[in-house]
Amino acid sequence: MQGRLSRKATLLVGTAALLMLSANPALAKETGGKETSKGVTWEDIRNDQETTDDVVSWGMGPRNHRYSPLDQINRDNIKGMKAVWSFSFGDEKQRGQETQAIVHDGTIYVTASYSRVFALDAKSGKKKWSYTARLPEDIRPCCDVVNRGAAIYGDKVFFGTLDAAMVALNKDTGEVVWRKKFGDHTAGYTMTGAPTIIKDQKTGKVMLLHGNSGDEFGVIGKFYARDPDTGDEIWMRPMVEGHMGRLNGEESTPTGNPKAPSWPNNDDGTKVEAWNHGGGAPWQSATFDVKTNTIVVGTGNPAPWNTWYRSGKDGNWQDYDSLYTSGQIYLEPSTGEPVGFFQHTPNDAWDYSGNNPITLFEMEKDGKTIRAGAHADRNGFFFVTDLDKLTARDGKISKQVGGAIGIYPFVPDISWATGWDVANGRPNEVEGQRPPPPKPGEKKGEVIEVTPNFLGGTNWMPMSYNKETKLFYIPSNDWSEEYWTEPVTYKKGAAYLGQGFRIKRQFDTHVGVLRAMDPTNGEIVWEAKEPLPLWAGTLTTKGGLVITGTSDGYVKAFDAKNGEELWKFQTGSGIVSQPVTWEMDGVQYIGLASGYGGAVPLWGGDMADLTKQVSQGGSFWVFAVPNELASAEPAEEPKTSTQ
Repeated sequence: MQGRLSRKATLLVGTAALLMLSANPALAKETGGKETSKGVTWEDIRNDQETTDDVVSWGMGPRNHRYSPLDQINRDNIKGMKAVWSFSFGDEKQRGQETQAIVHDGTIYVTASYSRVFALDAKSGKKKWSYTARLPEDIRPCCDVVNRGAAIYGDKVFFGTLDAAMVALNKDTGEVVWRKKFGDHTAGYTMTGAPTIIKDQKTGKVMLLHGNSGDEFGVIGKFYARDPDTGDEIWMRPMVEGHMGRLNGEESTPTGNPKAPSWPNNDDGTKVEAWNHGGGAPWQSATFDVKTNTIVVGTGNPAPWNTWYRSGKDGNWQDYDSLYTSGQIYLEPSTGEPVGFFQHTPNDAWDYSGNNPITLFEMEKDGKTIRAGAHADRNGFFFVTDLDKLTARDGKISKQVGGAIGIYPFVPDISWATGWDVANGRPNEVEGQRPPPPKPGEKKGEVIEVTPNFLGGTNWMPMSYNKETKLFYIPSNDWSEEYWTEPVTYKKGAAYLGQGFRIKRQFDTHVGVLRAMDPTNGEIVWEAKEPLPLWAGTLTTKGGLVITGTSDGYVKAFDAKNGEELWKFQTGSGIVSQPVTWEMDGVQYIGLASGYGGAVPLWGGDMADLTKQVSQGGSFWVFAVPNELASAEPAEEPKTSTQ
């Protein structure tokens, strides 16, 4: 073991080749050796949470716990953790690095900004191969040129590109196996999330799942199932009520009610402009409930943001929920048919997309074990939903009534709603918190202040769940926003918002807060505050740790029970990625990307000034604890306390 990791861990820096963007839609790759390794099976993916020698799914298992049973690195020895190696993504493409790595058979597969993939030797950090999509010049990414990760199955690695394509690469060589274009990138269709592999328990068919991004450009949210061997579409499901799905290349069924009562009609019975460009994009990764054979995925905000364009001429927004946006939808994998839906923000007026992942878990409450889903939403509320009800094939898509077990605030001073009618699944909205339409003769509506802002109480960055502490670890932010409405008309490739905004600080002391929440009662058990926004996901382990990154460049480790900060390391750029951990040759490693960007520095206001100090970058870091510390006996566990 001393030969693998010295007391002073050696820092090995790899360099990526300079790969320029081109208007040519062809694809480029570079590769080193031709070594091959064993393929990834569905059983590998299904058991990802329980295994320690790899990470073969975006959520570290289909239920998205982001938990590892590894405890070699623990609360007692974490102070001795050192950097083993780092790898530079290179060249000028140093935008936000929001990826989660895949680790398999000694190779790390990590995506990077501008639709790139690197295969790295897990021991040394040496590059095995790299791939860059030659993107056209007219791509329309909304919120930075990020990519959140890849999927792996068989001998292929899959990832989405900013010009709305899905690409399959040979995992050993980086050679392109297939590429499928699924949307018009000039209209704003793109892909930033990581795809998902599932196995339909009914047919035995393995599927590659992915959605699209682009709500801010007025796209229609669509979710796809593909054959991972060929890339051929199996089915497509739109996320706006009334739009038609596909199955095996033919029209199947419309989503919800084909007359779309949740979207108003014009006087002649045709759909309003907003319905034709309705948003709802499922731009994050799916979760999979193996027991009931059900896909669970979050849906994006409706388009435009301006709620009055989706509320009919009478202005009664209460009559129109803009289904199936800003919620969590449940799909039958054989056909893509919706079987359940729970909306987080009916007729969303604040861009509270419901995309961030749903975590499936068992919860003890009132002496019973409940199968539940947990979701921390941009609107500031933490949703605990009834998984068995929402997955029931009872013909009722909307499960608002009875679909929730508990709904709790996880950020302070939420202004748009006082709370929830949990039994009926409806928010208790505060009058005057929807940005009003402009008065006659004016082009701008009254400015109102709303908490949280559109970047949310949390956002894309996934929380984690520890089955020992039974707590969720939520990366969150305390901030508010000024909103005002503006006239809007759809124009292909242009922003389709109908609202202006300015992000504001809520407190002088902090913006980001890592919060530990008890899902049984909504109690915040502990919190750790940060001066800059938190935009990285969390990882938790049996070693009693919570790992995350901060916008000012630190990897940090916290005690999972009481929130004590145990260790930190400066990477040189802000961290907005998702950490993972694995074991190789008896040594536990932790890895994550560093490179500041994402939505926060792009949207101005107080946050732009606050984050000017952060250097950009692009690199992947791996850490471990030296042998003599890792083999020490752990001390007694600390008592839980509240900070």
